[in-house]
Amino acid sequence: MFRPLPIFIGTRYTRAKRRNHYISFISLTSMIGLALGVLAMIVVLSVMNGFQKEMRSRILGMVSHATLSAEQPLDDWRRVADAAMKHPEVVGAVPFAELEGMLSHRGMMQPVQINGIDPTEETRVSIIGKHMVQGDLAALKPGESGIVIGEITARRFRLNVGDKLTLIVPEVSSAPGGITPRMQRLNVVGVFKVGAELDSSLALINIADASAIQRLKEGQVQSVRIALKDLYQAPEVSREIAAELGQGYRAEDWTHTQGSLFSAMKMEKTMIGLLLLLIVAVAAFNIIATLIMVVADKRADIAILRTLGATPRQIMAVFMVQGSVIGTIGTLLGTVLGVITALNVSQWIAALERASGRQIFSSDVYFVSYLPSELQVGDVLLICFAALLLSFLATLYPAWRAAQTQPAEALRYE
Repeated sequence: MFRPLPIFIGTRYTRAKRRNHYISFISLTSMIGLALGVLAMIVVLSVMNGFQKEMRSRILGMVSHATLSAEQPLDDWRRVADAAMKHPEVVGAVPFAELEGMLSHRGMMQPVQINGIDPTEETRVSIIGKHMVQGDLAALKPGESGIVIGEITARRFRLNVGDKLTLIVPEVSSAPGGITPRMQRLNVVGVFKVGAELDSSLALINIADASAIQRLKEGQVQSVRIALKDLYQAPEVSREIAAELGQGYRAEDWTHTQGSLFSAMKMEKTMIGLLLLLIVAVAAFNIIATLIMVVADKRADIAILRTLGATPRQIMAVFMVQGSVIGTIGTLLGTVLGVITALNVSQWIAALERASGRQIFSSDVYFVSYLPSELQVGDVLLICFAALLLSFLATLYPAWRAAQTQPAEALRYE
């Protein structure tokens, strides 16, 4: 024998036919339950990764990764943009303005965030150009009072390209109360749809029109918007650039506006993962029942091994090996099936929709029209480790019980 005795006997016990078929059935169900638990965890977490990726690419592809501004409006925004572009992580820097206001049309009103952009430069820092469903971003020409609105806003107000609406922005004045509304008539020149909340809360105008609404001098802009290779480095990179620009410059990044959303999504993934881990735990605990019955069934074998000189530690190792083999096979089977399912679930759902003639994920209800899935190696390794660890822990008590069995006591029951 080239193998250690516990491994040899433990693997033989796993393969051997038993007089009590109920034990074999419980062992098989434990293995299948573990495989299904691992499969479910891999598939569900992969789908959640896919949804997070879609949300990240759509929302963070529209909002500013970071903005650079000063205490006063920027007279020479290109100098700031050039300084930002020197940083190796920055891929784009464009002029930017941000206003809060209300859109009004035929007695209906809606709060909105207005972004002032340069349509010729915006594609360097935003995905908006890829999500236009009506009109064109290039129609936002300076001085023509054009506006691009979201699809939900257009549907709510029943607007199309060529229609007009009113923008109301607050303005500080010397009047009683200190604030008076300022109205601007705008022409709808485009409609975008990213499939997120931004479709109802965001609108775009030309940077020159935004500067005029803010009563800035010609050529002045409120801030410079930058896009990064790795958006998760936005806080550090933006602070570094602001420090290099000198005193009076400040930086803001996406974590101030969207950070809570993605923190909630991360927590949701963690909690669902823990809940699905309970499925694996239940299957692992079935291994305990299996091994306890195996120990009772193998009392005579234990007595013979003890008589031949096997130590309690070796007896314990025999049943730990048997339970670990069950857990390992179940984990590997679930991992293989889970990886295959996670890599193909999008195509399978699409095929099911075509076969049934019904759309499960409608873009009118969900922000995507398909089931996204992104398999991450880290998730698979973590799930496998957790399943194997639970399977190993499940073997300890039955193996300890077997090791405590005395030869004479075991033979008395035969």
